[in-house]
Amino acid sequence: MPVPLAAVPLLLAASPVLAASPLPADGFVPFTAPEIQAINQDGGTNGEVETFDPIARARLIAEQMPRRWSGRYQSFSGGPAVPVQLRIDGATPIGQMVDLRGAMAIGGVESPVQGNLNAKSDQLDLLVLGDPLGGALEPGGAFQSVQGLSLSGWRAPRLTTPGGRLQLVPERTAQAPAAGEPAPVRGLW
Repeated sequence: MPVPLAAVPLLLAASPVLAASPLPADGFVPFTAPEIQAINQDGGTNGEVETFDPIARARLIAEQMPRRWSGRYQSFSGGPAVPVQLRIDGATPIGQMVDLRGAMAIGGVESPVQGNLNAKSDQLDLLVLGDPLGGALEPGGAFQSVQGLSLSGWRAPRLTTPGGRLQLVPERTAQAPAAGEPAPVRGLW
């Protein structure tokens, strides 16, 4: 016989039922950690656990990165190559990223720059903050790279501007490095 809907609250209030009753446990079940291996599509295992520490590499890059770079910028639309000098005034590790601050002279026009370098992948985003910029660059663009500071491309702020290629190398100092001075960090690519 069906129960009328008006009587349902009375039935629930009359007989309290716990949603889940705790059951006593007889003992402790030991935990064994699984072996860490990569599993391929065939069900077999291969490879090893990654032991690379990008946070430690970011600290190392911030300490040992060359502070002066020089090179040239070449537009994809042609024209002459423009000389470029980059000065890094500050490199601060933040997790696996390195925050870069400094100045860049493109064709003799110096502008402040700010960027992020990923210590794990060597990806770089470098914003040129000046107005006007040298080398026929327009404000609002950025240099982007997957090879650190050595080779990057200009991502123009408009689709009608083709961008260009920036190639930099660390400047050599006139004197040899002192004994015990760390060697500059090179990209993995």
